[in-house]
Amino acid sequence: MARVPGHPAPRAPFTSREPVSGAFTCTSHPEVRQPALGTCPKCGTPLEPVGTSAALRRLEWVCPVHSHMLRSEPGICSLCGRALEPRGVPRTGIEESGDLRAMKRRLWVAALLTIPLLLLAVHDLSSARGALRWPVLVQVVLASPVCTWAAWPFYARPALSRRSRRLDVFTLAGLGAAVAYGYSLVAAFVPQIFPSKFRNQDGQVAVHFAAASVFITLGLLGRVLELLARHRPGAAVRRMLDMAAQSARRLTQDGSEEEVPLEVLRVGDRLRVRPGDKVPVDGIVLEGHSFVDESMVTGDPIAAEKRAGDFVIGSTRNGGSALLVRAERVGADVLLARIVAMVAEGRRTRAPIQRLADVAAAYLVPVMAGLAGLTFLVWGVWGPEPRMAYALINAASVLIIACPCALGLATPMSIMVAAGRAATAGVLFKNTEAMEMMRRVDTLVVDKTGTLTEGRPKLAAIVATAEMDEAGILRLAASLERGSEHPGAAAIVEEAASRRLELAAAEQLTAMPGEGVTGVVDGHRVAVGNLTLMRRLGVALGANVEHAHTLRAEGHTVMLVAVDGAIVGLVDVSDPIKASTPEAMAALRAEGLRVVMITGDDRTTADVLARKLGIDEVMAGVEPDQKAGAIARLQAQGRRVAMAGDGIDDAPALACAHVGVAMGTGADLARDSADITLVKGDLRGVVRARRLSRAAIGNVKQNLILALIYNAAAVPIAAGILYPAFGRLLDPGVVLAVMSLSSVSVTVNALRLRRLKV
Repeated sequence: MARVPGHPAPRAPFTSREPVSGAFTCTSHPEVRQPALGTCPKCGTPLEPVGTSAALRRLEWVCPVHSHMLRSEPGICSLCGRALEPRGVPRTGIEESGDLRAMKRRLWVAALLTIPLLLLAVHDLSSARGALRWPVLVQVVLASPVCTWAAWPFYARPALSRRSRRLDVFTLAGLGAAVAYGYSLVAAFVPQIFPSKFRNQDGQVAVHFAAASVFITLGLLGRVLELLARHRPGAAVRRMLDMAAQSARRLTQDGSEEEVPLEVLRVGDRLRVRPGDKVPVDGIVLEGHSFVDESMVTGDPIAAEKRAGDFVIGSTRNGGSALLVRAERVGADVLLARIVAMVAEGRRTRAPIQRLADVAAAYLVPVMAGLAGLTFLVWGVWGPEPRMAYALINAASVLIIACPCALGLATPMSIMVAAGRAATAGVLFKNTEAMEMMRRVDTLVVDKTGTLTEGRPKLAAIVATAEMDEAGILRLAASLERGSEHPGAAAIVEEAASRRLELAAAEQLTAMPGEGVTGVVDGHRVAVGNLTLMRRLGVALGANVEHAHTLRAEGHTVMLVAVDGAIVGLVDVSDPIKASTPEAMAALRAEGLRVVMITGDDRTTADVLARKLGIDEVMAGVEPDQKAGAIARLQAQGRRVAMAGDGIDDAPALACAHVGVAMGTGADLARDSADITLVKGDLRGVVRARRLSRAAIGNVKQNLILALIYNAAAVPIAAGILYPAFGRLLDPGVVLAVMSLSSVSVTVNALRLRRLKV
């Protein structure tokens, strides 16, 4: 992530400055203008600042899966039942969604009531006496809130699934939970209607309240985890909006300054940015010279030099000198706001990857419903008396046994264990989709600064060209640079401190903007700067010119050190390649991945690094808001793309890629926009992630097969296949045994992932 070029290519403005007297207007009646906030006298709508874009004025609500489902107000998707999410970026940030809060409440209530239900279910009730045993009454009281209020989304989703013909685990869970709960209510209160074969010696019928509650609780847990994953980017967006500038110092017509909120700024306004202040908007420098820290947006550790005609980015921090800036983009059109909006849009519009359990359920639901119907028909026509009672009970048994906990546990257990194993290897997976897709990725796009390199400048070398040694050159340069805001000054001073050099006081300091600094150290006239400064001072350069040009061509920042009019050495400052990067590149190539480097640096600098690391393809000169488009072009070529980055400017690309991989040492928005976080910022983690992905998805498939094997064995018994030969029907205890055995089998198989070598 190199710095944004000094001045962007000409483009049409996002808004236009209009000669109006008021600062606020009505979105429906633009002729209404007022100098202060208020409501429209024609329609009563709250007024908006002039120049506010539609993205900030208006919110649409959209389904996170079906992007064509748009509404002007909150609600649920009529296709899948998911809560609609806001499309756009409200000025106040993104709060936790109502759907997430509601699901959390349902989960807590379900979990608290299910725990005692399980204790009662395992208690031996066979010796209980009376028409209705008291533990069953307790189960009814505990299970009813779980199976009605907490389980309501499970009942609503199947209704929508049947209408849209999109069947998934929610459909199966809702159907099974409703049947199990209804069956158990009847068995608890009117056991006499059941045939004698279903009653024990006390005339009681076994109930399935615990099984229904456990499945609902597990389903709610999965839903909450899904919503939390979607909420994380919103939380990062809120933090980013809080980090943005809150006001601006605008110059009036008479030259005085006034402090105004950002909402009232318009394109063309002249703004004063004092030292240490944040740049309020994207704009062009009119006057002044300074160094601006753009690392929060671009990730470049070296402050960007800005002078008249250069482009500055909103919310970046100005250095030691004041700047006069003309506003070019305001409101939602500034780079930071566009990045935030692109992150939200990229997360929402990315095609969802269907979970394997949903795929299994899409086939299992109609099959089991058909078997239940066939069971009802066979028992209703050819069964013993009372035929209808046998038909209803056995059909219900088929539906209950068709929904064992193992099917709901198959994916979460494997993913949970794999995620734990990944965490011990420094790889954090955010969701199941990332774990499924990572094994299929064929192209890895990597950002340069902070991903391939350390992300902060260091003194790479000191080249002595006279009799003075390296320590002496470094001591003089650091003594002079202590008071400088030059981008390489901090690296020089830091290196001197690490060598424990005692610095001297510098006198007569003179900073030459864009060239370097001069002064007197220990009675000697010392200058540290570029070739332009040395020529200005009349210093003889000799062969040092060629050496400096060679280092610059390799992407280094080179400063010459002169003492009393003679060059004594060169100081080479650069962003070093991470020690783990060469090994990571070799491992990625061994995995068959095509590596593409994307950077804002010029082509020459980027190609030098690419040759060193053996990178297959280079995208150079890419501005921060163009990275997502570069990812989209690769995807349009049919590639499955993973993007690795660490900066805020990488966030849209991370969100748009099939799999986003963030460096753990990077920006919050980058980590929260990504699907995978590499804790140590080591690209070797990508290889570990692929191995874990292959193992985890293979384990999920094994678990699904195990769960379906138990189904295949128990469903025929539930349908009554043993009755003609042995006169036996499905004992409700068999249901609990099947659920327990299948769940244990799935759990044991998933735990094998803990021993996986990555």
